[in-house]
Amino acid sequence: MSGDTRTAQKIIGALEAKDLSAGDLTPVGVRPRLGEYISQLWERRHFIWMDARHRVATQNSRNRLGSLWLVLKPMLDAVMYYVVFVLILGVTRDMVNYAAYVIIGVMMFRSTMRSIGQGPNTLQSGKAMIRAFSFPRASLAISSEIRDALQMTYAVATMLVMIAIIPPHVFPKMTWLLLPVVFAMQFFLNLGITFFMARIGQVFPDTTQLMTFAGRFLMYGSGVLFPVERFLSHPVAMALITANPIYHLLALYRGILMDGVIPPVEHWAVLGGWAAGLTLFGFLFFWQGEESYGAGQ
Repeated sequence: MSGDTRTAQKIIGALEAKDLSAGDLTPVGVRPRLGEYISQLWERRHFIWMDARHRVATQNSRNRLGSLWLVLKPMLDAVMYYVVFVLILGVTRDMVNYAAYVIIGVMMFRSTMRSIGQGPNTLQSGKAMIRAFSFPRASLAISSEIRDALQMTYAVATMLVMIAIIPPHVFPKMTWLLLPVVFAMQFFLNLGITFFMARIGQVFPDTTQLMTFAGRFLMYGSGVLFPVERFLSHPVAMALITANPIYHLLALYRGILMDGVIPPVEHWAVLGGWAAGLTLFGFLFFWQGEESYGAGQ
């Protein structure tokens, strides 16, 4: 229990000893009980939603192309990797549709990588609101991930068009109806990462720099650009890869979009376990540090 919490309890105790009601007094900067914290988040659900939508609408407002960059950025990334790995290096590994493989991998990896790379700055980027208002700080993480999910809807639409028009073409199949399910699982995976990384970044501001290097390892260890299992056979390396939720995430996307099949249960189970477990753990981990988030802002 922090000194501020003990002081607040002493003041409330002194008031109650004099038969003065302290029921309407709530100490500022003190972590609420978990149930109360969740209730506060629910009460602010409309603000969280509107904040996310507003930031999506205004983030490119100073650019001449505006929100069109939500489509152009992921498209240019996918095209760049396709040119480098397919047209220049010829790294197709005898795959029938390497273009779709790269496009899906790059575009869907970007979202989770943003949570890893930008998560440590969540509280720093919201310091103006933290100074001005009293609210559950988890709102910032939730708003950030809703904002990213809204941006990703543009990227997903672009991805579907690209894999359909670039030879060999991939046309809609019944399994595409499972796309929102995988997308929702990715949202909660990203949310858990953001909760966890936000608190880590508050304690160790240099975490953002380290995540740049971590992102490179994840890209090559998750099968973003090539089927990693074709290059590695060491049992320890493969155990690490198959425990990586991003590896299973991309396998699910490629299975339902490219192959038109329902992927094996293993992929669903591993990704679902990571998404649920990391969201719960990340939220509790973030809530535990609630008292410290206003300090020094």
